[in-house]
Amino acid sequence: MSRQRLRFSTVRDRGQTAVVGVALLLGLTVLAVGGLTATAGSIVEDGASSAAATRAGDDLATALGPGPGERETTLELASGTVRVVNRTVWLLDDDGVVWAGHAGAVVYADGDQRVTGFAGAVVQSDPRRSRVSAPSRIAPAEGALYVGVPVLNASGADGVSTGNHRLAVTLRTDGEAARQRLPTSSYRIAIETSTPAAWERHLRERGATTTRRDVDGDGISSVVASFEGERTVHLVVHDVRLDLAVGR
Repeated sequence: MSRQRLRFSTVRDRGQTAVVGVALLLGLTVLAVGGLTATAGSIVEDGASSAAATRAGDDLATALGPGPGERETTLELASGTVRVVNRTVWLLDDDGVVWAGHAGAVVYADGDQRVTGFAGAVVQSDPRRSRVSAPSRIAPAEGALYVGVPVLNASGADGVSTGNHRLAVTLRTDGEAARQRLPTSSYRIAIETSTPAAWERHLRERGATTTRRDVDGDGISSVVASFEGERTVHLVVHDVRLDLAVGR
């Protein structure tokens, strides 16, 4: 009859096992807390960037809003850049271009967050989505189409970078409006933009059908909005002189 050796753990063995178990548990806890801290840090950082973008969007809507006369708006920024880029708005009919405005866009960018004030609207975007946070002044009505477009004549700094330091960027505007009434026809509006999806949703909500087209062949697509039927266009062009400066 074979004998089997049975090994009984001693108090010392059990003590070593307990120590090893506690060490493993502590190690897992440290890893979990470290992961949680990293995630929480990312959430806080993303939240701060999103809040800064929202504030910048509100400020741009104020600075570029309708109304004549002088206006001064200060953006309080902790990071990011502000610059003016060339963008165009076209009014088209079946024969071609009826009116074109080199409207210019004010762009605030901070990491993945981007806010653009252009063509009377403000668009906020990040890698997940883009949306119109302040609506344009493009509005269809019975037999009519109302189009309000600020056209920026920018001066001052070409662009401002905070260098990750708190900085005040002042937008000084002085505008006057010119109104035109265009004869009844089938019109389309083309908005040159790097965030076409947001503009498509916005214009469709206003009853338009949309396509995309590079109107001037510069590599930047435009969202072309068509409104059903013939309409009289009431075009209000806000000639805005914009000065971009650092400080108050």
